[in-house]
Amino acid sequence: MKITAGNMHFQKLNEQIRSCADASIEIENCLGQRYIGSGLSGKKITISGTPGNALGAYLDGSVIEVHGNAQEATGDTMNAGAIYIHGSSGDATGYAMRGGKIYVAGNTGYRAGIHMKAYRDKKPVLVVGGAAGSFLGEYQAGGIIVVLGLTLHGEPPVGFFCGTGMHGGKIYLRCHTPPKDLPKQVVCRKAAQDDKKEILPYLTEFCDKFGKDLQKLMSDIFYVCTPDTKNPYKQLYTAN
Repeated sequence: MKITAGNMHFQKLNEQIRSCADASIEIENCLGQRYIGSGLSGKKITISGTPGNALGAYLDGSVIEVHGNAQEATGDTMNAGAIYIHGSSGDATGYAMRGGKIYVAGNTGYRAGIHMKAYRDKKPVLVVGGAAGSFLGEYQAGGIIVVLGLTLHGEPPVGFFCGTGMHGGKIYLRCHTPPKDLPKQVVCRKAAQDDKKEILPYLTEFCDKFGKDLQKLMSDIFYVCTPDTKNPYKQLYTAN
Protein backbone atom coordinates (compact mmCIF):
# COMPACT_ATOMS: atom_id res chain seq x y z
CA MET A 1 0.00 0.00 0.00
CA LYS A 2 1.20 3.51 -0.84
CA ILE A 3 0.01 6.59 1.08
CA THR A 4 0.70 10.22 0.18
CA ALA A 5 0.72 11.98 3.55
CA GLY A 6 1.01 15.64 2.55
CA ASN A 7 -1.22 17.71 4.85
CA MET A 8 -3.12 14.69 6.13
CA HIS A 9 -3.85 14.82 9.88
CA PHE A 10 -1.64 12.42 11.81
CA GLN A 11 -4.64 10.61 13.29
CA LYS A 12 -6.07 9.83 9.87
CA LEU A 13 -2.69 8.69 8.60
CA ASN A 14 -2.21 6.33 11.52
CA GLU A 15 -5.71 4.95 11.10
CA GLN A 16 -4.90 4.08 7.50
CA ILE A 17 -1.67 2.38 8.54
CA ARG A 18 -3.35 0.31 11.23
CA SER A 19 -6.27 -0.75 9.07
CA CYS A 20 -4.09 -1.72 6.12
CA ALA A 21 -3.93 -5.47 5.48
CA ASP A 22 -0.64 -5.19 3.59
CA ALA A 23 2.56 -6.06 5.42
CA SER A 24 4.47 -3.39 3.50
CA ILE A 25 3.44 0.28 3.50
CA GLU A 26 5.08 3.22 1.71
CA ILE A 27 4.44 6.76 2.94
CA GLU A 28 5.34 9.57 0.55
CA ASN A 29 5.64 13.31 1.22
CA CYS A 30 5.55 12.91 4.99
CA LEU A 31 5.25 16.35 6.59
CA GLY A 32 5.75 15.97 10.31
CA GLN A 33 2.91 13.56 11.13
CA ARG A 34 3.36 12.17 14.65
CA TYR A 35 3.18 8.69 16.20
CA ILE A 36 3.73 6.80 12.93
CA GLY A 37 3.96 3.08 13.68
CA SER A 38 3.21 3.54 17.37
CA GLY A 39 2.92 0.14 19.07
CA LEU A 40 2.85 -1.61 15.71
CA SER A 41 4.01 -5.16 14.98
CA GLY A 42 4.32 -7.16 11.77
CA LYS A 43 4.66 -4.24 9.33
CA LYS A 44 7.42 -2.73 7.17
CA ILE A 45 6.94 1.04 6.80
CA THR A 46 9.08 3.02 4.37
CA ILE A 47 8.85 6.80 4.72
CA SER A 48 9.98 9.55 2.35
CA GLY A 49 9.99 12.97 3.99
CA THR A 50 10.15 13.96 7.64
CA PRO A 51 8.06 12.06 10.20
CA GLY A 52 7.12 13.96 13.35
CA ASN A 53 7.61 13.27 17.04
CA ALA A 54 7.40 9.78 18.56
CA LEU A 55 8.04 7.86 15.34
CA GLY A 56 7.85 4.18 16.26
CA ALA A 57 6.92 4.85 19.89
CA TYR A 58 6.25 1.54 21.69
CA LEU A 59 7.18 -0.25 18.45
CA ASP A 60 6.62 -3.96 18.95
CA GLY A 61 8.37 -5.72 16.09
CA SER A 62 7.76 -3.66 12.96
CA VAL A 63 10.50 -2.20 10.78
CA ILE A 64 10.50 1.51 9.89
CA GLU A 65 12.88 3.04 7.36
CA VAL A 66 13.07 6.81 6.87
CA HIS A 67 14.62 8.36 3.75
CA GLY A 68 15.09 11.74 5.36
CA ASN A 69 15.30 13.16 8.88
CA ALA A 70 13.17 12.39 11.93
CA GLN A 71 12.05 14.70 14.71
CA GLU A 72 12.03 14.15 18.49
CA ALA A 73 11.50 10.98 20.57
CA THR A 74 12.06 8.48 17.77
CA GLY A 75 11.60 4.97 19.17
CA ASP A 76 10.23 6.22 22.50
CA THR A 77 9.89 3.14 24.78
CA MET A 78 10.13 0.78 21.80
CA ASN A 79 9.96 -2.88 22.68
CA ALA A 80 11.14 -4.70 19.54
CA GLY A 81 11.78 -4.12 15.83
CA ALA A 82 14.07 -1.73 13.98
CA ILE A 83 14.15 1.90 12.88
CA TYR A 84 16.57 3.03 10.17
CA ILE A 85 17.02 6.78 9.56
CA HIS A 86 19.04 7.80 6.51
CA GLY A 87 19.31 11.38 7.79
CA SER A 88 19.49 12.75 11.34
CA SER A 89 17.13 12.53 14.30
CA GLY A 90 16.12 15.02 16.97
CA ASP A 91 16.26 15.03 20.76
CA ALA A 92 15.49 12.00 22.94
CA THR A 93 16.09 9.42 20.22
CA GLY A 94 15.62 6.01 21.80
CA TYR A 95 14.08 7.43 24.98
CA ALA A 96 13.48 4.56 27.44
CA MET A 97 14.11 1.90 24.78
CA ARG A 98 13.70 -1.59 26.21
CA GLY A 99 14.31 -3.61 23.03
CA GLY A 100 14.91 -3.37 19.32
CA LYS A 101 17.43 -1.23 17.46
CA ILE A 102 17.72 2.25 16.01
CA TYR A 103 20.31 3.16 13.38
CA VAL A 104 20.82 6.84 12.51
CA ALA A 105 23.10 7.64 9.58
CA GLY A 106 23.59 11.27 10.62
CA ASN A 107 23.48 13.07 13.95
CA THR A 108 21.09 12.92 16.86
CA GLY A 109 20.07 15.63 19.32
CA TYR A 110 20.18 15.92 23.09
CA ARG A 111 19.39 13.10 25.52
CA ALA A 112 19.62 10.24 23.04
CA GLY A 113 19.37 6.89 24.79
CA ILE A 114 18.09 8.40 28.04
CA HIS A 115 16.65 5.74 30.37
CA MET A 116 17.52 2.86 28.03
CA LYS A 117 17.14 -0.47 29.81
CA ALA A 118 17.62 -4.21 29.22
CA TYR A 119 15.77 -7.25 30.53
CA ARG A 120 16.62 -10.91 29.91
CA ASP A 121 16.90 -11.35 26.13
CA LYS A 122 15.93 -7.73 25.47
CA LYS A 123 18.98 -5.56 24.71
CA PRO A 124 18.21 -2.28 22.93
CA VAL A 125 20.80 -0.87 20.55
CA LEU A 126 21.25 2.69 19.29
CA VAL A 127 23.92 3.41 16.65
CA VAL A 128 24.58 7.01 15.56
CA GLY A 129 26.78 7.62 12.53
CA GLY A 130 27.56 11.26 13.22
CA ALA A 131 27.58 13.05 16.57
CA ALA A 132 25.22 13.05 19.55
CA GLY A 133 24.19 16.05 21.62
CA SER A 134 24.59 16.57 25.36
CA PHE A 135 23.29 14.12 27.98
CA LEU A 136 23.81 11.05 25.80
CA GLY A 137 22.86 7.96 27.80
CA GLU A 138 21.52 9.94 30.73
CA TYR A 139 20.27 7.49 33.41
CA GLN A 140 21.09 4.59 31.07
CA ALA A 141 20.27 1.29 32.78
CA GLY A 142 21.03 -1.18 29.99
CA GLY A 143 21.56 -1.71 26.29
CA ILE A 144 24.27 -0.46 23.96
CA ILE A 145 24.86 2.98 22.47
CA VAL A 146 27.46 3.46 19.71
CA VAL A 147 28.42 6.89 18.37
CA LEU A 148 30.76 6.80 15.36
CA GLY A 149 31.53 10.46 14.74
CA LEU A 150 31.90 9.93 11.00
CA THR A 151 31.53 13.67 10.40
CA LEU A 152 34.35 14.50 12.85
CA HIS A 153 38.12 14.06 12.94
CA GLY A 154 38.92 12.07 16.06
CA GLU A 155 37.37 14.36 18.70
CA PRO A 156 34.74 12.94 21.05
CA PRO A 157 31.45 12.71 19.10
CA VAL A 158 29.27 13.78 22.04
CA GLY A 159 28.20 16.98 23.77
CA PHE A 160 28.37 17.70 27.48
CA PHE A 161 27.40 15.42 30.39
CA CYS A 162 27.65 12.10 28.57
CA GLY A 163 26.52 9.22 30.82
CA THR A 164 25.15 11.40 33.62
CA GLY A 165 23.29 9.13 36.03
CA MET A 166 24.33 6.03 34.06
CA HIS A 167 23.94 2.82 36.08
CA GLY A 168 23.87 0.10 33.43
CA GLY A 169 24.64 -0.68 29.80
CA LYS A 170 27.55 0.52 27.66
CA ILE A 171 28.38 3.55 25.52
CA TYR A 172 30.92 3.09 22.71
CA LEU A 173 32.56 6.21 21.27
CA ARG A 174 34.76 6.19 18.18
CA CYS A 175 37.38 8.84 18.97
CA HIS A 176 41.07 9.38 19.71
CA THR A 177 40.50 10.62 23.26
CA PRO A 178 37.50 10.23 25.57
CA PRO A 179 35.32 13.17 26.66
CA LYS A 180 36.91 15.25 29.42
CA ASP A 181 33.76 15.98 31.40
CA LEU A 182 32.49 12.46 32.14
CA PRO A 183 30.90 12.11 35.59
CA LYS A 184 33.01 10.39 38.21
CA GLN A 185 30.48 7.54 38.34
CA VAL A 186 31.42 6.50 34.77
CA VAL A 187 34.49 4.45 33.88
CA CYS A 188 35.88 5.05 30.38
CA ARG A 189 38.61 2.90 28.84
CA LYS A 190 39.98 2.13 25.41
CA ALA A 191 37.97 -0.69 23.81
CA ALA A 192 39.76 -4.02 23.50
CA GLN A 193 39.18 -6.55 20.72
CA ASP A 194 36.57 -8.37 22.80
CA ASP A 195 34.69 -5.10 23.21
CA LYS A 196 34.76 -4.53 19.46
CA LYS A 197 33.45 -8.05 18.87
CA GLU A 198 30.39 -7.13 20.91
CA ILE A 199 29.47 -4.30 18.56
CA LEU A 200 30.62 -5.97 15.32
CA PRO A 201 27.13 -7.27 14.37
CA TYR A 202 25.63 -3.81 14.82
CA LEU A 203 28.38 -2.05 12.87
CA THR A 204 28.09 -4.64 10.12
CA GLU A 205 24.39 -3.93 9.75
CA PHE A 206 24.97 -0.17 9.96
CA CYS A 207 27.60 -0.28 7.20
CA ASP A 208 25.47 -2.52 4.99
CA LYS A 209 22.47 -0.24 5.39
CA PHE A 210 24.23 3.10 4.91
CA GLY A 211 27.16 2.16 2.66
CA LYS A 212 30.03 2.68 5.11
CA ASP A 213 33.44 0.96 5.33
CA LEU A 214 33.22 -1.68 8.06
CA GLN A 215 36.89 -2.62 7.95
CA LYS A 216 37.97 0.97 8.47
CA LEU A 217 35.56 1.43 11.36
CA MET A 218 36.72 -1.72 13.12
CA SER A 219 40.37 -0.68 12.79
CA ASP A 220 39.72 2.69 14.46
CA ILE A 221 40.04 3.55 18.15
CA PHE A 222 36.92 3.19 20.31
CA TYR A 223 36.37 4.02 23.96
CA VAL A 224 33.78 2.18 26.01
CA CYS A 225 32.01 3.85 28.92
CA THR A 226 30.40 1.81 31.70
CA PRO A 227 29.04 2.72 35.12
CA ASP A 228 31.25 2.30 38.17
CA THR A 229 30.19 -1.03 39.65
CA LYS A 230 30.85 0.11 43.24
CA ASN A 231 27.31 1.45 43.69
CA PRO A 232 28.21 4.97 42.52
CA TYR A 233 25.05 6.60 43.88
CA LYS A 234 25.17 5.00 47.30
CA GLN A 235 25.85 8.34 48.97
CA LEU A 236 22.52 9.63 47.67
CA TYR A 237 20.42 6.90 49.30
CA THR A 238 18.74 7.41 52.69
CA ALA A 239 19.44 3.79 53.66
CA ASN A 240 22.72 2.02 52.84
